[in-house]
Amino acid sequence: MSLAAADMEFARELLSDIPDLTTRRMFGGMGIYSGDTIFALMMSDGRLMLKAAKGPFADKMAELGGEEWTYTRKNGATSAMPYWTLPDAYLDDPEEACALAREALEVLR
Repeated sequence: MSLAAADMEFARELLSDIPDLTTRRMFGGMGIYSGDTIFALMMSDGRLMLKAAKGPFADKMAELGGEEWTYTRKNGATSAMPYWTLPDAYLDDPEEACALAREALEVLR
């Protein structure tokens, strides 16, 4: 499954106030960067995710209703990646989505 062009454009518009915003296709989805820093992903199914390693920002993402990206390995074990879904309320509000993305970037830099 490959990410639709409309989904990619949506993410770019939603996060357009992030400085030096660029995107790159990867793994059927899209990496979202500010300069050289990847701070978000859009999965092939259209889910938008912010990078948040364990700590206060990841805790905040969980409190806001974000879900951590997990997957099942070949051996049946579940693994987690440091990306959290952008809560639905933020998908309709570019100002709030960018404020949350800036928080993600502050932790990453």
